Amino acid sequence: MASAAEQMASNMSWGAFGKATELRQRILFTLGLLIVYRLGTFIPVPGIDGAALRSFMEDAQAGIGGILSMFTGGALSRMGIFALGIMPYISASIVIQLLSTMWEPLKNLKKEGEQGRRKINQYTRYLTVIVATAQAFGLAASLEAGGLASDPGIFFQASCIITIVGGTMFLMWLGEQITARGIGNGISLIIFVGIIAEVPSALAQFLSQGRSGAISPVVIIGVILMVIAVLTFVVFMERSLRKIHIQYPRQQRGMKVYDSSSSHLPIKVNPAGVMPAIFASALLLLPTTISTFSGGSTNPVMSTILAYFGPGQPLYLIFFTAMIIFFTYFYTKEVAFKTEEVADNLKNQNGFVPGIRPGKKTADYLDYVVNRILVLGSGYLALVALMPEIIRSQLSIPFYFGGTSILIIVSVGMDTIQQIQSHLLAHQYEGLIEKSQLRGKRGGAKRKGPSRR
Repeated sequence: MASAAEQMASNMSWGAFGKATELRQRILFTLGLLIVYRLGTFIPVPGIDGAALRSFMEDAQAGIGGILSMFTGGALSRMGIFALGIMPYISASIVIQLLSTMWEPLKNLKKEGEQGRRKINQYTRYLTVIVATAQAFGLAASLEAGGLASDPGIFFQASCIITIVGGTMFLMWLGEQITARGIGNGISLIIFVGIIAEVPSALAQFLSQGRSGAISPVVIIGVILMVIAVLTFVVFMERSLRKIHIQYPRQQRGMKVYDSSSSHLPIKVNPAGVMPAIFASALLLLPTTISTFSGGSTNPVMSTILAYFGPGQPLYLIFFTAMIIFFTYFYTKEVAFKTEEVADNLKNQNGFVPGIRPGKKTADYLDYVVNRILVLGSGYLALVALMPEIIRSQLSIPFYFGGTSILIIVSVGMDTIQQIQSHLLAHQYEGLIEKSQLRGKRGGAKRKGPSRR
């Protein structure tokens, strides 16, 4: 039998959505900030030779340029003020989260609750400025080396660095505002919107090459079927759960005795969501970005990196797989599903796993279950992320819509829809409580007090 929450969710309608004023304001606020982000991708960095940049990106679009353009919402291909996107912030988050598991001062900050979390976020912002400055300097130098700057020199480098770093910090602020006052995760939504915005133009280019005869109709149909199959598989895996039976003993509160009850602790097959794929992509895109704009041949080191770590290369695939598996375990254990905290919460609520003692034994059992689940979860993430890469490199398809993009679209879309449903449920509960209070007041007004003798 469905629970009360599930029954209420099934009864949701557009009428209920129209009455949820706060939810509507949150959605409009989110859409407004995302429109600001999209407009910012069209504002160019000063000092760029537009004609040379368009010619260069047309040649690079079939390779790494398509990947970079997809992740930055086209800002990199137009060399807009958001050319680096949100990737410096993600890279800084990776470093801070890694340090918080190994460095004692950050470990202690994590234990301080909300105040410690704010301090860690502040350190992440400082590191984002450093990472963005380093990447912007490399990008400015690469633009000069590639002949894409209209007036090379120290003034061009300074203006390029200041503009790009300022754009990245503004994007970080937009993401935080969406998370706090909008709907969904702001950082993930920015990446999501950037990918969605580039899909129509990439798809049109792909189909136009089919009309010109560059790609056979069989390959076009095969790619479309592959995308549909991967989308279906990702949705199925993201909704898959491992339920652990939880038992609650009989309890007495005051004069009332509550019977024992049971429930389930749901553990997703992929508790980390899309973050491992984003983290791995952020690490891989940094050297390839510099290699692309420097032309590869101008720097022997960058040329070697591009040769061995370019998309579709064996070392690229191996490193990508290793990073996805590592970040899947790391993000799950440190952020998404902390087994010790879950075991403590169950113990505080007098809940226990049948046959397992509360506390340390429950945490060990949850560790055992999560480790086995993550074998499947990390393998699924690696398969979805790498399969389009392999097919694209083997078939030489000049169209990029990789597994990471599909993971981001599905995961962020499902997470945002779940948050909207949660707000609607909360609004319905509030309406029911207000109705019950009004009925209580009306009923109390009709009652008469005892007559005096």
